[in-house]
Amino acid sequence: MNDREELLAGIKAKAVVHGDFVLSSGRSTSTYVDLAPVAGRLLLTATADLSYEAVGGLTLGADPVACAMMHAAANRGTPIDAFVVRKAEKTHGLQRRIEGPDVAGRRVLAVEDTSTTGDSVLTAVAALEEAGAEVVGVAVLVERGARQRVIDRGLPYRAVYELTDLGL
Repeated sequence: MNDREELLAGIKAKAVVHGDFVLSSGRSTSTYVDLAPVAGRLLLTATADLSYEAVGGLTLGADPVACAMMHAAANRGTPIDAFVVRKAEKTHGLQRRIEGPDVAGRRVLAVEDTSTTGDSVLTAVAALEEAGAEVVGVAVLVERGARQRVIDRGLPYRAVYELTDLGL
């Protein structure tokens, strides 16, 4: 079983939760997807054609994805940095909106676990561009409907899985 098949089996068996949920987009859904760490390797593979030095996105959905990618890249001997984009600039301390390494002048990939409307990841993209980063694309583990909006924004979009892959 390869990484993609292993993660898909794990998602179907352990990460698809059924119930009544409200997504960050405000939409309601009867399924929620909570993903596993092997995702880092898959996202590195899915974005191998994009050149970037750091990954991250809007906290909290992007945090485990970025960390998984950072660890998988380090294990491959091709380290990348990870960062966190806050929903708003801090009003204390260093008053940063982006935590982690400085992204100014760097090629970065915006990531998220799942994306329905693209609002969260495009909010991160705007903050990254405002901070002087060059956003090379967007990558998600599960595409729930954001693809066209991200593409319309002029960014490459990579998804490891579609909802149909999950049988949803």
